[in-house]
Amino acid sequence: MTTSTLTNSPEIQHVEATDELLCVRLSDGRTVTVPIIWYPRLSHAHPRHRGNWELIGRGHGIHWPDLDEDISVENILLGRPSGECASSFARWKKWYRQKGVEPAAQPRCRKRRR
Repeated sequence: MTTSTLTNSPEIQHVEATDELLCVRLSDGRTVTVPIIWYPRLSHAHPRHRGNWELIGRGHGIHWPDLDEDISVENILLGRPSGECASSFARWKKWYRQKGVEPAAQPRCRKRRR
C-alpha cells in the first residue's frame, strides 16, 4: 500500500520567485529555497508573472496562472526539480511568446530628425 506524504506535508504560507531562487515559507516555520533553474518555466518567465501565484490543493501546491505551472510542496521538500521534457518546454516557450508576455526587447532611442 502506498501512502501519500501530501497529507502530512506542511502548508505553503508564502512564495517568492526571484531571478535566482524559489523561496517557499511553510506553516511549520521552515523556509525552503531551491534554485529557480530547477523550474525552467519560472526561470524563463517575466518577474511580474513569477510574482502572480496562487495556492492550490489546500496549500500543498503553487499555481502560476500566467505560466501554466504547478509545483507541489512535496516535490520541493523532496528536492525534485521539474521533470518536463525538452520538447514540452519548447512548446511552452512558443506558447508563452505567442501570448506576448515574454519580456520585450528594450526599444532603441530614435534620433530626432531636424
